[in-house]
Amino acid sequence: MVSTAYETLLAGIRYRGREGQWSWILHRLTGLGIFFFLALHIFDIYLILIGPEPFNTLSTIYHHPVARIGHIFLFFCLLWHAFNGTRVTILDFMPRLWKFQRQAVWIQVVIFLATFVPTTVAILIAIATSIE
Repeated sequence: MVSTAYETLLAGIRYRGREGQWSWILHRLTGLGIFFFLALHIFDIYLILIGPEPFNTLSTIYHHPVARIGHIFLFFCLLWHAFNGTRVTILDFMPRLWKFQRQAVWIQVVIFLATFVPTTVAILIAIATSIE
């Protein structure tokens, strides 16, 4: 069953979990973010059937600096969801490692930040140079 972002946040606030709980909340929220992006992308592709003008207008909007900031959020969602899913899959296939879940979450966070931060800086630099 798909829950809304609001329901996910309420569930996270009710339960005072640690790293695993916060990782779960982020996994759910990033999954919803990816879902909404895919819905927008399908609508975007549908516009080609209507004609080139609506499609080109939306494509122009995507290249606006504000929309490109949205790309950073999409990148955050994709990266977190992928790394967290990989961590959970590894732990599921090796149940004896579940006792190291907290450490696994922190390793995931370090790998995530090592990938996300430099890429985000590069995206922001590209946005800044395209504005000038």
